[in-house]
Amino acid sequence: MAKKKPFVLRISEESMEAVEKWAADEFRSTNGQIEWIIDKALKESGRKRTRK
Repeated sequence: MAKKKPFVLRISEESMEAVEKWAADEFRSTNGQIEWIIDKALKESGRKRTRK
């Protein structure tokens, strides 16, 4: 497993509530959902390689 680097994220209350609901809908933690969103965006933009 890759090493994780902690950091502070400032996000609007409205956006955070939306992410929390989305995470609950997909049975993920809020942190896990944010990681998934970032990972998906990186792959779709071609900035992160997908594992084969």
